[in-house]
Amino acid sequence: MTEIAGVAEIRSHFPALERRHNGFPVAYFDGPGGTQVPRAVAAAMTDYLFNHNANTHWDFPSSHETDAALGAARTALADWLGGAPGEIVFGANMTTLTFHLGRALGRGWRAGDIVVVTELDHHANSDTWRYLARERGLEVRTIRMRREDGRLDADDAAAKLTAGVRLLALGAASNALGTVNEVARLTAQAHAVGALVFVDGVHYAAHQMPEVRAWDCDFFACSAYKFYGPHVGVLWGRRELMAALDAPKLAPASSDPPELLETGTLNHEGIVGAGAAVDYLAGLAGGQGPRRARLGHVAQALHERGAALLRQLWEGLAGLAGVELSGPPPGTARTATLSFAVAGHESAAVAAFLAGRGVFVSHGDFYATTAVRVLGHARDGLVRAGCAAYTTAEEVARLIEGVRQIARR
Repeated sequence: MTEIAGVAEIRSHFPALERRHNGFPVAYFDGPGGTQVPRAVAAAMTDYLFNHNANTHWDFPSSHETDAALGAARTALADWLGGAPGEIVFGANMTTLTFHLGRALGRGWRAGDIVVVTELDHHANSDTWRYLARERGLEVRTIRMRREDGRLDADDAAAKLTAGVRLLALGAASNALGTVNEVARLTAQAHAVGALVFVDGVHYAAHQMPEVRAWDCDFFACSAYKFYGPHVGVLWGRRELMAALDAPKLAPASSDPPELLETGTLNHEGIVGAGAAVDYLAGLAGGQGPRRARLGHVAQALHERGAALLRQLWEGLAGLAGVELSGPPPGTARTATLSFAVAGHESAAVAAFLAGRGVFVSHGDFYATTAVRVLGHARDGLVRAGCAAYTTAEEVARLIEGVRQIARR
């Protein structure tokens, strides 16, 4: 087991974990929709607002300090993603950034060009390109998801990635099922036919350290609020590709990346918080050394802990009559996120029952609407539980016991 700060120490950094509901300590399994925030992140945001708040690029101290703070955050996110600071774009959220990038890319595409999406994806990484296809007369191809294990069909992917494809829009990991895709392999297939690759890394970046250079993808988007930061979206893109974009922008705004893809005055305090979230994760390794190396160490340790919790959850729920599990089993490429259904009970009813016992889970389709439909749960969706850095084995046991109680009804 890779060693970092213990779970008890990590939990001490999160005030939200002190909450009680109906007399129960709250166990937050809603991390795939947004994690809780450590004190260090909130403190960094408060410090910026109280002591450095200004707009950018003016010649007085607090403006200079703002420029430096945003630059430091770009450097931190570049370390987390594996890119360069000048390739980090900030925005309201991943969805907004993806729509904006889509508009910029679409200006260079023509009717008959092809974009490829997947059934496994969050719709922020499929509907963006479908809407663009309607506007530009593009063809949309969709790679099938295998219902039996929640993975993409490799043969279907090969058949869909042919000459004429301009873009493959791919999720690094499924926010609904925890499936981790073979990003490097699929990227190589797409590049072989001349296509660009856009990777939705929102769920992946919450569980493992992204490797945008090693994957050789062209664009990667994620959200800081999935890895202990505030509600800010992050987009990485190859600098030379961003520089060539015909991005919608105001005439006085910068024409150089990364500002080329940033519209208006940004959420400065949120960006500072995003950088602080990366520093918080790096700090769990202790000691000194390059930040990316420490981040890699922490990410591996948290992945190992998450895998153990996922196995406990999977095996505990699998033994309950009437409980249906979805997605890849433990021991395969996946995150510590599990979706399930309880026979005879709507997903909302299961979530409400568990919430009454202080166990907070999410329910529905999580905007992975197509994947949930393929699994046969379009009507009421699934129940989703995600393990985070602060999740304990005792909390997993409470979740299993809660499902056991409702399954008996």
